[in-house]
This record gives sequence, structure tokens and C-alpha cells, in this order.
Amino acid sequence: MSEVLSLTPALLLGALSLWAFFHGVDLYGALTEGAKKGLCLMAELLPALTVLFAVIALLRASGLLELLERMAAPLLRRLGVPEETGLLMLLRPLSGSGALSAASELIKTHGADSLVGRTAAVMLGASETTLYVTAVYFSAAGVRDTRWAVPAALCADLVCFLSSAWICRLLWG
Repeated sequence: MSEVLSLTPALLLGALSLWAFFHGVDLYGALTEGAKKGLCLMAELLPALTVLFAVIALLRASGLLELLERMAAPLLRRLGVPEETGLLMLLRPLSGSGALSAASELIKTHGADSLVGRTAAVMLGASETTLYVTAVYFSAAGVRDTRWAVPAALCADLVCFLSSAWICRLLWG
């Protein structure tokens, strides 16, 4: 089985080359054109990503996220959400790697089979890095006015976090 899997890329490239040859497609020209478009897209996305990464670093370094987590703890308790997941919920819309770091710390501290660990895993898997995705896709599409897309997506994240916590409490609480 592993031999077949290791041959798969070569088979795909061979099949693509044969298809291009028989259909008269300049494969090298198509590949370089695609690379050129990819580099142009990267140049358009770079400013938005640079700003987003700088904002995330400033928020983490300032301690504002930890302060917001402590302030939200009583509300989270009342809603039945493990208060330890507060930082994860604040980071997830901003940064996938930051949220992954927060979730892995929760799982390491509380255990993978604990309610907190399971809730963190479900929240991480069920939600999206909303602000990162909107920055990338809207920038790529040339959209300047996001209108209601960002608030709607953040509301969807909130619903995702709450439902993740409630489902985990229902199944394992």
C-alpha cells in the first residue's frame, strides 16, 4: 500500500503531462503563469496579513486577552462554558496557531479526556479563524467594505463556542 501511495505524485504528474501533450497545452507556460498569478496574489495579501499578525502580537504581549478572559469568566460559568476556554475563544477568531497553542496548553494541563480538554478540542475543530480568513479572502477579492460579514461571522463563532461547550457537557459532563 505504501508503494502505491509513494507512486501517486509521479502518476499524477505523468497523467497531467500526457493530457497536456495530447491537448496541445504548453505545460511549462501554464505552470509559470500560475506561479506568476500566485505571486501577485501574495503581494496583494501581504499588507493585510502583516497588520493582522502585528495586532495579534500586540494583543498577546499587552495582556489584554488575559484581562478579557478573567472578565468573561463569570459569564462563561453562568452559560455552562468551562471558564478555562476563555483565552481559546478570544484567540480563535484571530489566530489559528495562537488558538492551537491555547488548546494544547489546556489539554496538557487538564488532560485530553477532561471536560475542559474535550471542549477545547471541539471548539478548535468546529470554529474558524474568522478575522484571518476575512482579511485574506476579502483582500484577494478586492472587497474593501465587509459590511455585515465580520459581525455575522463573529456571531457564528460565538454560537459555535457555546454549542461546543453545551454538547460536550451533554455528552461528557
